[in-house]
Amino acid sequence: MRLPEDLVRRAKRKAAAEGRSLTSLIEDGLRRVLNDREKKPKRVFPRVSKATGGLVPGIDLNDSAALQELDDLDYAARYK
Repeated sequence: MRLPEDLVRRAKRKAAAEGRSLTSLIEDGLRRVLNDREKKPKRVFPRVSKATGGLVPGIDLNDSAALQELDDLDYAARYK
């Protein structure tokens, strides 16, 4: 795999500006990348609700027309 020439030129300039070798610059970059991967925090999962209950009284999940009507009424109520 070849690196883009402009990237190599920029790396050489940076190494020269810092008074170090290109190899040491690359080594530092690899250390940073590898250390960042090791320091990633553990995934935090959202808490799971322990709420109990069920449907609001009067709602029938098998009656889609009634559900749509309730949704429409709720939508209209927000704009009054």
